[in-house]
Formats: sequence, C-alpha cells, structure tokens
Amino acid sequence: MADRTATKTELIDRLATPIRTFAAHKLAGAGLLVAATIIALIWANSPFSESYRELFNMTLSVGLGGFDVTKPLVLWINDGLMGVFFFVVGLEIKREFLAGELSTPRQAALPIAAAIGGMVVPALIYIGLNYGGPGISGWAIPMATDIAFCLGMLALLGDRVPASLKVFLTALAIVDDIGAILVIALFYTAEISTTSLALGAIILTVSAVSNKIGVRNSVFYFILGTLTWLAFLKSGVHATLAAVLMAFTIPAKTRIVPDVFLARVNRLLEEFRSVTPAPVPGNVDPFLTYDQQHSIDDLNEAIREVLPPVQKLEHALVPLVTFIVLPIFALANAGVAIDPEVLGELGSPVALGIILGLFVGKQVGVFGCAWIAVKAGIAHLPADLKMIHVYGAAILSGIGFTMSLFIGGLAFDDPMINELSKRSILIASLAAAIYGYIILRFVAPDPEPRAQ
Repeated sequence: MADRTATKTELIDRLATPIRTFAAHKLAGAGLLVAATIIALIWANSPFSESYRELFNMTLSVGLGGFDVTKPLVLWINDGLMGVFFFVVGLEIKREFLAGELSTPRQAALPIAAAIGGMVVPALIYIGLNYGGPGISGWAIPMATDIAFCLGMLALLGDRVPASLKVFLTALAIVDDIGAILVIALFYTAEISTTSLALGAIILTVSAVSNKIGVRNSVFYFILGTLTWLAFLKSGVHATLAAVLMAFTIPAKTRIVPDVFLARVNRLLEEFRSVTPAPVPGNVDPFLTYDQQHSIDDLNEAIREVLPPVQKLEHALVPLVTFIVLPIFALANAGVAIDPEVLGELGSPVALGIILGLFVGKQVGVFGCAWIAVKAGIAHLPADLKMIHVYGAAILSGIGFTMSLFIGGLAFDDPMINELSKRSILIASLAAAIYGYIILRFVAPDPEPRAQ
C-alpha cells in the first residue's frame, strides 16, 4: 500500500514538474502573451476568420430579477476580466507607495520624471499629427507601457542588465499605469449616471471603513468589489476605475510583527514535533493526529495574521492575471486582418501617431526627462545604472501592447480605425522590443560584479 501511494505521488510530481518550472520562469507570462497574440493573428487571417469575429462578438447576458448586463464577449473580457488586471495594478500601486520605490520622494523622483515624459511626449506627437482629424480620440494610446512584456525582455537579457534597471522600469510602469487610469476615468467615460456612481462611492466607503475597523476577510472584500464594479459599470465611468479604487481600500497592515511571528512559529513547530508519534517501519499513515492538526491550524492562523491582505491578494491574483486574464485579452483583441492592400494606411495620421508616439515619443520623453531630472539634481541614478541603461529602458517602454490595445478599444467606435490602431500598436511594440534588446544586449556595458 505504501509503495502504491509513493508511486502515485512520484507520478503526480513528474507530471506537475514541467508546469511548475514553466510557471516559475520569468519569461512565462510574456511567452503566453506572445503565443496568444500569434494565435489571434493566425486565426484572424485564416479561412476560419469569420469564426474568430463571431466568437468574440457573441452577445452574453447576465441578469437577476430586473437587473441585467448584456455585452459582447469581447467587452465581457475587456470590462470584466481586465477588472481583475486593474485590481492587481491597484494593489501594486498601493504597495509601491507604502513600501516600494515610490515610498519616498528621493526614490520616486527618477521613475516619476521619466514616466511623465513618457506619457506627455507621445501624446503630443499623436495630437500634432491628428489634430482636427477623426482619429484625435486615440491620443492616449501611445502613452501606455506594457510592464509584462518589458520585464519579459529584461528577463531575456538576464545578468547583462543591472538589477536596479528592473526596479526603475517597474516603478516607471506603475506611474504610467496611474496616468493611464486617470486618463481612462477623465476622458473615456460615457454619460454618467449619478445614482449608480453614488452607490459605487457608498460601497467604496463601506470597504474603507471596514479596513479601518480591522475587517480582513478576503471574501467580504471580493463581494464589495463585485458590487462596486457593477455600480461603476452602470454609472458610465469605466469599470476598471472601480477595480483600482477598490484595491486602495484593501488592508495593508499585519496583525503580528515578524519577530512575534517567528517566535510563535518556532513554538508551534516544537509543539508539532512533540505530539508526532514515532514512525512505524512499513506503515505510512496519511492522516494527522488530533494534536498535530491543532498545531497546524494554529500555524495557519499565524501565517494569516502575518500576511497583510493586500500582499496576500496580490500574490494570489498575479498568476491568474499572468496566465489567464492577459492571454485571453490578447487573444480577443490582437486578431487583426493583415491585408497587403492596407499597408499604405500605415502612413495615415492615426497609424503614424501611434507608431511614432510609442517608438520615438517614449524614447525622447522617458530618457529626456530622466536626464533632465538627474542633471538638475532632482533625482539620482543608482550606482550600477548608466544613462545608456535608462535609454534602453526608454525604448522598451514603447512596448504598449496590452494597455494600448485596451485604450484603443475605448477610443474608437469606428471598427476600421480600431483595426488600424491595433496594427500600429503591434508594429510599434515589436520595433521597440527588438531595438531595446539590441541596445541593452550589445551597446550598454555589462554591470560590474556585485560584492559578495
């Protein structure tokens, strides 16, 4: 019996090991995004292209009593699933402001300056090319940076880039996300229903008050978050804003400090050891004794108390976003028809605004403002970071992809212009990825070995 149990365990471990190895790899998320994008492009340009459009334009309704929400599948993905993505973004923003690279003015100065330049310059390039034209509503598309792809490129470069470059690019992308969220809230909002918006504000207030009085149950906050999302969805304000605001109300304090946690864990482990019976040769009992289970329950309680809910939720949701939400979003939104006859449209103001905004505007804005901030003494470079590394990061920040596609879907009602924007985003993002890799791989100096 024992041998059979061991054999099953070994088989499960053997089957699960490749999955765990892939999921733990730094390139896994970016790899899935690329795979989903390629599948979408092949599908949309195959003899089965009509099935692609029919699937994601299929109308789905969810209702209860007199309340119902009816949307095409693509909008359920963009407004619903992407709400989870924006919730995680909100958790990351909160963490960075409380204890990360944005927690002090000195740490935050460089990525904030770079991010502001990386938003303003691309937007100005797009506006300059489209002012007064039908595509002017897409001015925010080249402002975006896709952190998943950017960090994937840095993972591909490995030890050839300084460790601080990942920190800088992550903080830059967080500030960029804040800008994108504000833009969506202020400029891509339909007619507002004050009743629904007020209801959403009340639910958010309940969540914030619950945080203050010490409520830490994740299910409770999930229910409030769902209700807030529905209220914002019906209000006309984009529902992704509800996800970000909800993330700000999640508790970020621990119930016990690490020193107390360590002492309690050591005591519980010793208690578990003392109540564990001596092993009997040839007998494998899969069940714990009552005393062992009691010790494990106390240990789990200690782990729950030392982990702040904001960190616990982020840790739980990041794999969901990385391996499910973003690939599904890419599959639903990246399927554009590649027709040689429409290549001439890449010279149109909309296409040029997006391509030049992402590929040129990001370089000028991010690098230029970072350089000015350092020279003016407003910010400082980490010891292992050179300006050529910042330039490489500026190029990579031109990978707009996920957020750019998302904003493009909000900006354009005309399907033809929206399709053109998707092509332009893919071209600009691919160019930024290749050029940024070349600069950081072959031009930027290798980082000096760190002292042991």
